[in-house]
Amino acid sequence: MNSLFKALSHPVRRRIIAMLRKGPLASGDIAAAFDMSWPTITGHLNALKEAELVSTERDGQSIRYRLEISAVEEALAFLMDLSGTGETKKEDRHD
Repeated sequence: MNSLFKALSHPVRRRIIAMLRKGPLASGDIAAAFDMSWPTITGHLNALKEAELVSTERDGQSIRYRLEISAVEEALAFLMDLSGTGETKKEDRHD
């Protein structure tokens, strides 16, 4: 879970995730959306892959990245538990 939140802490990675919400993208298409070097983009994609937020598949000479929604759901469930969302707080109950 630590790698997941670390991956989500960077704005470029959050932007990549937003792009992938619309569907899988080739690494070149992702890189074209940013004004940074290829190694920098590769580092961000690797961080997302290590956190299991994205998966990859080879498409000819290209690598396509796909959002792994189960990892996102896991993070959301953790945050909802942490915040108590959906639970009645003891002080709010009228027993």
